[in-house]
Amino acid sequence: MVQPSLFSQLASVNPALSACLAETAEYLGAPGAPRLSDEQRALALGIARRLVADVADRLGCTADSAALWHDWSEAGVPAAAQLAGLCFARGEEHRWREQPGGDAPPPAEDVTGADVAPPVAAAPLSDAARAYLDLQIADRRRFDALGHPCIAIDDLEPELLRTLLLDVAAWRLLRAGTDGAEAARLGEAVRAALAAHAPDRGIDRAAAAYHAAFADADALAGAAGDAIVRHDWTALIALVATVHRYRYDAMALALLTAEPAQLAPLLAPILRDHGALAPLEGSLAMLANRAVASAEGGPR
Repeated sequence: MVQPSLFSQLASVNPALSACLAETAEYLGAPGAPRLSDEQRALALGIARRLVADVADRLGCTADSAALWHDWSEAGVPAAAQLAGLCFARGEEHRWREQPGGDAPPPAEDVTGADVAPPVAAAPLSDAARAYLDLQIADRRRFDALGHPCIAIDDLEPELLRTLLLDVAAWRLLRAGTDGAEAARLGEAVRAALAAHAPDRGIDRAAAAYHAAFADADALAGAAGDAIVRHDWTALIALVATVHRYRYDAMALALLTAEPAQLAPLLAPILRDHGALAPLEGSLAMLANRAVASAEGGPR
């Protein structure tokens, strides 16, 4: 069972992170507030906007999504407190991966329709290679068509998805007035969207399958060490999240807010050679405005 509470646990012992999450929630609830760095603010807001548009699309409100975001950006996103941790974590992970030498998102599918030569027959993929490919596919769903970071619908907790669907439906009904047909349509659309929710396609399930593909501790440690050398932070987060039984997004934030002395214990279950941590430590040290507990006041 994946534990859902790591955000609050991290914030309880890290004042800088607690301030960042509070400011992200405040900013989503009142976007005029001058909080966070410009980059972090833009990332959090963009991620929230893309998620809201995706939810509106599930309800057949695609044409209204611009008006929906305009209203919410002025009045505040209804679920700001619930979205703050997810949007902040996704934005920080993206900033980390965007650093020189970081892991870029997997390429989008080729939808040009151009003729291509048939693939050359190759040896079957190993279990680990197939699981890694599935992890990349799940990760690619966390970017939009232009490569901007987003939160995949299938990565949401069911209750949060329900909340967002009902918030969007309530907004649409306010615009429609006392339209019984629209209310019935939206109710059915909410039920259909919840029924179509497929966590099996999400990053957490792909991370667990990738971890399970390694038969023993030596193979797992080798994969973790290789991920650090390659700066493949997606693979590393997936492995350490699964072994600690936390969600991928929460574990990404745990790594991103860890003090140097905390990294070795955090990765001990999957990494035997502490000397292999050097590239990870160096990459994290290069990330500006990181919300470590020793930071003064948090990002600005």
